[in-house]
Amino acid sequence: MQAAPIDTARPGRLQWGMTSLSPSSSDAVPLQVAIDGPAGAGKSTVARQVARTLGLTYVDTGAMYRALAWSVLEQKVSPDDADAVCRLAQSLSIVLENKAGGVRVLADGQDITPHIRTPQISRLTSPLSALPCVRTRLVKLQQQMAARQGVVMEGRDIGTVVLPQARVKVFLTASPRARAARRHAELAARGIDCSLADLEREIRERDLRDSTRDTSPLSAAPDAVLIDSDLLTADQVVARILALAHNIAGDQADAAGDQADALPRSITPLLAP
Repeated sequence: MQAAPIDTARPGRLQWGMTSLSPSSSDAVPLQVAIDGPAGAGKSTVARQVARTLGLTYVDTGAMYRALAWSVLEQKVSPDDADAVCRLAQSLSIVLENKAGGVRVLADGQDITPHIRTPQISRLTSPLSALPCVRTRLVKLQQQMAARQGVVMEGRDIGTVVLPQARVKVFLTASPRARAARRHAELAARGIDCSLADLEREIRERDLRDSTRDTSPLSAAPDAVLIDSDLLTADQVVARILALAHNIAGDQADAAGDQADALPRSITPLLAP
């Protein structure tokens, strides 16, 4: 399986989260922003905007699990056959492409972006994502993506399992009723008719499955900042996350300055950008 975000770090630019004192240092560590939360909390909308503002790569981990669910249906693999699902997860090529209009999802070279947001795919994704072999495979790919560039990664186990070392961690939540209403409006805009009551029931059921599964359960990292979006707009949530990122950058800059001050005076100029 293969995931390929298109944005890469630009050499010579000081990026958010660099721990080195020089923009050109090979030891530079780009910022990792982990956004977790339950289904329908608005993670994708917020994460895309944060990534765009900070110039980082947006990684929609949920799209990867949805791509597997779509492939299970397309290849007529029984969702109850864990071994068959695991074999498919190992062989399936998944590519994420960040485009101006959103993330393009390809499975074995086929663009499946319009097909992975249906209620049927949503219902199937949760049990498949609970399989340890599936999570192990996709988590490894997600970590590889974050190791080579700055990312804003959203999902359910990013701050706890995928990127436990992320400097910015957010747990974005909202009430099941509010999340169901958002998902209902999103589906209606795409011409998909569904019951608001059914959506709320499915969201509650998914919350229970996601938070009680044995492998990578949905939970807030101890050091994550909790944001309840019930009474907040997407722009307000984005502003709060950007403020966290700026605070982190400021703290690192202060630490870098302290390190430079502690060095012999003759060496300090060598560390200046």
